Amino acid sequence: MGQVNWLAVILAANLAVAVGIIWYGPLFRTRNTLLRGPGNVSRPLAGGYVPALVVMLMAAWLMGHNFARVGTDTLHAKPWLYWMMSGGFALFITAPALYLGLGRHGISMRERLIDSGFWIAAFLTMGTMFWALG
Repeated sequence: MGQVNWLAVILAANLAVAVGIIWYGPLFRTRNTLLRGPGNVSRPLAGGYVPALVVMLMAAWLMGHNFARVGTDTLHAKPWLYWMMSGGFALFITAPALYLGLGRHGISMRERLIDSGFWIAAFLTMGTMFWALG
């Protein structure tokens, strides 16, 4: 196993949060924002940033270990693995699980698709960061 690129882990997590801010703000203008949650509960902005960053750090940490396991030689020879691995995890595990879970709570299909789409976009963004710093 190769070394985990910790700089990529930290930057990927922060960039995924930035994608979420844009995703739920100017892009889709949902009632809920990534940092404030349902109903835009009144709390300091940093109070929403920390939990979002922690979750993204956990995902980026897992990705970093996956990429380290594959190895830099393989990743340089097959760079599409960055998006295949990160996007595949989101597309086939995270997004469907979230979509089904939210459906159990009566969330509209539009909101479920927006939330599921965010995770796909966030994971692809993280994969891109690992590729850029690989």
